[in-house]
Amino acid sequence: MSIDKSIINLEDLSKPAVVLIEKISSAVGGLFKPYQIVRVARAEAEAERIRAEANIQISDLQRRAFHRWLDEEAKKQRNMEEITRQALPQLDDTSNPRQVEDDWITNFFDKCRLISDSEMQSLWSRILAGEANSPGSFSKRTVNYLSSLDKADAQLFTNLCKFDWWIGEVTPLLYDVEAEVYNKWGINFTSLKHLDSIGLIQFESLAGYRHVNLPKVLNVFYYGTPTVLEFKNEANNDMNIGHVLLTKVGKELAPTCGSQPDAEFQQYILKKWKEMGYINS
Repeated sequence: MSIDKSIINLEDLSKPAVVLIEKISSAVGGLFKPYQIVRVARAEAEAERIRAEANIQISDLQRRAFHRWLDEEAKKQRNMEEITRQALPQLDDTSNPRQVEDDWITNFFDKCRLISDSEMQSLWSRILAGEANSPGSFSKRTVNYLSSLDKADAQLFTNLCKFDWWIGEVTPLLYDVEAEVYNKWGINFTSLKHLDSIGLIQFESLAGYRHVNLPKVLNVFYYGTPTVLEFKNEANNDMNIGHVLLTKVGKELAPTCGSQPDAEFQQYILKKWKEMGYINS
């Protein structure tokens, strides 16, 4: 791919996508930046070189430094463009990128420009699209955290999110950390302690956690599939939800991590809930 050409064809984009590009351009600075940043940088650098050569002969060291800098900027440019390109098809028709804060966009591209791994770029693109679809969904703290998250930890967190149910909020259900239904995905005591230590979850290996103040009948969901729970009391019921809670950062990243449902786990949970008396039929 030539670095002199944008990979984005503006004429083929939806209105929200065009608005997002314009928003990025305004926040990052310059017309259609970051798409034209390398072209501008090359022109400015070449002009500076010509001016320098008019006065002194540029040394080999200076030339090597110049080409290294240009190569680095081109790599950063490709990263930003690829993340943006992947985000555009994920925009909703009702998306309103104009409401995304300029500071958020500036911070986002400052962090994502160093991400070259394709799987991590896919995750970053989902964050960008998610923020454009619902401004305020991702804090700058979460973006900054993501920039320090390595691929192995991201995959481990994605595996954990297979066990997320929607019970008023995203809730990972980890009832028995020694159960094969978890262990086959690399989720065990050691990996949960690790995810706790890096700030994605809170892991309580003994007492566990509970949802409280629940109504008699509660609709919960596993990847969009509903289940009806029925408790004993008319109100103020509580529910055992296992040993893991997501932190604020974890809650923001969970919907975009790319996890997939596990039918065996779903049946495992339904069986557990029948044993606990949450499902009567």
